[in-house]
Amino acid sequence: MTTTDLIIIGAGPGGYRAAEYAAKQGLKVVIFEAGEVGGTCLNVGCIPTKTYVHAATFAEARERMAQVVLQLRNGVESILSHPNITLIREKATFTDAHTVNGFTADNIIIAAGSETKWLPIPGMDDPRVVDSTGLLNVEQLPKRLCIIGAGVIGMEFASVFNRFGSEVMVIEYLKECLPALDSDIAKRLRKHLEKRGITFKMKTAVQSLSDIDADVILMATGRKPRTEGMNLEAAGITLAPNGAIPVDDNFRVISHSTLHTPLSTNLYAIGDVNGSQMLAHAAEMQAVRAVNHILGKIDGIRFEIMPAAIFTEPEAACVGPTEDQLKEQGIPYVCKKSFWRANGKALAMNKTEGMLKLFVRPDGQIIGCHAYGAHSSDMIQEVSVLMCKGTTIDELADMVHIHPTLSEILKNAAE
Repeated sequence: MTTTDLIIIGAGPGGYRAAEYAAKQGLKVVIFEAGEVGGTCLNVGCIPTKTYVHAATFAEARERMAQVVLQLRNGVESILSHPNITLIREKATFTDAHTVNGFTADNIIIAAGSETKWLPIPGMDDPRVVDSTGLLNVEQLPKRLCIIGAGVIGMEFASVFNRFGSEVMVIEYLKECLPALDSDIAKRLRKHLEKRGITFKMKTAVQSLSDIDADVILMATGRKPRTEGMNLEAAGITLAPNGAIPVDDNFRVISHSTLHTPLSTNLYAIGDVNGSQMLAHAAEMQAVRAVNHILGKIDGIRFEIMPAAIFTEPEAACVGPTEDQLKEQGIPYVCKKSFWRANGKALAMNKTEGMLKLFVRPDGQIIGCHAYGAHSSDMIQEVSVLMCKGTTIDELADMVHIHPTLSEILKNAAE
């Protein structure tokens, strides 16, 4: 039995960030990874899809993707070569709450990530059916692509393959795409993509995949926490009803039936495996919080302010509640709107499609922002910073913004 300070299961964004931060704080870390370092995001998720977003052709996208992934993976390998970190390339299995694969530690962080959530639809064995990983591995551009699900993954691939020249159809059970996005913004984005030639079938349930007329069928119906094969039972971990590992505000594993009472002081779960905020940047910050808790440090990370982006064309982004949620929760607010078509930089760039909605309390406190349009993710990031610092709408209006820039769209909303 080998003893170390910290064991980490998984070397994705949460796992390798936790290892890097803990090692720099002087902890001895053992990190297990059965696949490639970097996790889903780097190898088959957000990074590869963004190379597709920024490539002009399908062939260029495939070539560029391989180069970018390799470069970034080498960067993670370099991070994990820190003298305080031992990378073990094997699947991790618990023996008990302190022991994994013959290593024992005072603290263990589970950062196992997520996997495709396949729906039990007849025809799933059809060879045309792929998940996002499978679509990234398709060697020839499909003439006809059918996408099941209009969430982030489905919408990004719909936008990309439409631009490459595929005939794209998106089937969605809900009445609108991108449920985390303000419904007004989501509808405007969908209508714009329809004008570009993408067919949407909303409020439609797929009865059988075999009946779909397409060369490739992408199953983009979400992701689920990856929890199988680690023998979590040996550590005393019981999954929540949604299949995730339940955690408290410091990401310590809890029993979901005991009102946030930690199951053990040494067990943590970060990133997609806890199901709370399935975003790579959320996993990274959860890693910092977990390691800080281990070290007895207090931080000011505000997990309730979590910006997110969808890299369609044009892109969309959001932070804070939607207008529908504000109404449902009875929260008083004022909605301020601004449009790309009224912005000089957007006109110069020929990127005039877009709208921003800024939500403000009656006392002037900024409580959210949803937008679609060129570089909306950058704008939402600015709003996220302002929200973290408690900035009011009047204070935003008083801040100088460079002219001509797209950021003036936000300033105009404030004014």
